[in-house]
Amino acid sequence: MRRTQILNTAVPFPLERDRLLKQTKMKKYLYLLTITTASLFLISCGSEDKKLVADNLPAIAVKISQVKTNGNNPFLSVSGKIQASNSAELSTRLMGYVNKVHVNVGDKVKKGQLLVSINNIDLQAKRAQVNAAITEANVAYTNAQKDYNRFKNLFADYSASQKELDDMTANYEMAKARLESANQIKNEINAQFAYSNITAPFSGTVTGKNVNAGNMANPGIPLISIESPGHFEVMALVPETEIADIKNGSSVAVLVKSINKTIKGKVVEVSTSAKNTGGQYLVKIELEKTDANILSGMFTTVQFPVERKATSTLVLIPVDAIITKGQLSGVYTVSQSNTALLRWLRLGRIFGDQVEVLSGLNADETYIVSAKGKLFNGAKVSIQ
Repeated sequence: MRRTQILNTAVPFPLERDRLLKQTKMKKYLYLLTITTASLFLISCGSEDKKLVADNLPAIAVKISQVKTNGNNPFLSVSGKIQASNSAELSTRLMGYVNKVHVNVGDKVKKGQLLVSINNIDLQAKRAQVNAAITEANVAYTNAQKDYNRFKNLFADYSASQKELDDMTANYEMAKARLESANQIKNEINAQFAYSNITAPFSGTVTGKNVNAGNMANPGIPLISIESPGHFEVMALVPETEIADIKNGSSVAVLVKSINKTIKGKVVEVSTSAKNTGGQYLVKIELEKTDANILSGMFTTVQFPVERKATSTLVLIPVDAIITKGQLSGVYTVSQSNTALLRWLRLGRIFGDQVEVLSGLNADETYIVSAKGKLFNGAKVSIQ
């Protein structure tokens, strides 16, 4: 009897159990509803507080401008690459093991400084042989010269025949030729010694090292690369449809993409053949001296002052008006309630101090150029 009562107390009847479950669910629902209501109330209060703060701030004086449109491309833009005006790839005409590399990449070198030493034991042996040959030829030449002079005097005194004088003359000329030949071989070997010791042809900076001590140096393979810093040029490829409008001496704008800098330049060379450049013509632009940190190999956009009819109207705004936050770019506009509104844009090409707007701003809209205060979304503004 007691066991039955305990079981009935632990496990309620079905109706009582359902009633308890419903009460539990109702309590959870009321708890969640209370939390949600409180959160919405706090958010609403925060938004109202922020709006109240913005409303209480004085209006910021701003200047606006109308979006400019252009039916023509102000520039003909082509891609280019920066390189040093004075650069060299140093190699050798000899095959031999490298004894030592005297420089590293980034080292500054002076003209005539030793850069790479190549094993030249075979050249030293050849030079010793040539020196011995020169000594022998010099002795033979001296004797032949004495015999020639002696027989020349004997022939004048009718003490020697014409045949004997001719023989002495021939011996003298052959000895002279052998001495000259030995001297020329020595000059050739000395020239080869210059290729076993690679020196800097001009003062500059080492930009590449393709060999280490113990490697085999092969003829024509670059060992060291150097360039003279401070003087740069751009090599650009222009399509055949546009090359007729590119003139030597024209001023151009060169946009260096990696550092977002525009540098002035001048066309100094226009190729007249596209045989080896895939149908495009090579144009060389000399850059003006600048403090910008430009390096060889940087890619550029070269803007030639040649107008071209655009397929659609260009929307242009000044670069100075652009607001950047991380990878995003935008511009402040004025809403109907006279508040600042930040509009994110998708930008295109840069034309001087103007940038093309691909999307985010229409041709019939205005934007804020300058403000006498710090702008933010919702800030009250007054147009001047």
